[in-house]
Amino acid sequence: MRAKQVMTRQIHSLAADASVYEAAQVMLNAGISAAPVVDVDGTLIGIVSEADLMYRSEIGTAPGKSWLQRLLSDDAVLANDYIRAHSHRVADVMTKNLVTADERATLGEIATLMQRHRVKRIPIVRDGKVVGIVSRANLLQGLLAREPVSSEDPAGDEKVRSLVTSELARHGWATNQTACVVAESGVVHLWGFVNSDAVRDAYRIAAENVRGVKRVENHMKVLPPEARLGV
Repeated sequence: MRAKQVMTRQIHSLAADASVYEAAQVMLNAGISAAPVVDVDGTLIGIVSEADLMYRSEIGTAPGKSWLQRLLSDDAVLANDYIRAHSHRVADVMTKNLVTADERATLGEIATLMQRHRVKRIPIVRDGKVVGIVSRANLLQGLLAREPVSSEDPAGDEKVRSLVTSELARHGWATNQTACVVAESGVVHLWGFVNSDAVRDAYRIAAENVRGVKRVENHMKVLPPEARLGV
């Protein structure tokens, strides 16, 4: 699944010369937590979020520093903190070092960008223009869209058993000598012995993902350390 399939296309953008008060109003009215900032040509130049507007002198939330912090802080850092807390212009407080993606990016790539850069949303751009935004909520929506649907064509139990067995054979953690698969009315029963809870869960998940399986009953037992030789 790709960004273009889940991204929010209704964009509430702000002009570079907008005020922080306009930004707050737009976000509150639209029920969003961030808005892209664009220049006169519509090219993305930044993004302003709730976090950018949290620490403001007007409401007494500007972060204070002790005399030691002021002594040890670089002048540029202190100046930047002052600007973000006192400027009325979006262009001064917005995040300029943007992490963006192409609309053809996979959701896996989007999730990696979010994790690597510790951001909650990724603007999707085409030729420098914002065409959408993918948020963490959009990723969850994509997940729900791919929720497995029970097959209306119930496979025979022997076929289900064969499919599950073939799937398990693909994985190094599964050993045929210690596992037994039984299928009845689409319900798969797993029997045998494994070395850990993780392997036991892996068996269950592998079986759950096989087409035609309605439910998995995992009866597998985890062997104690002293009994694991040869398993």
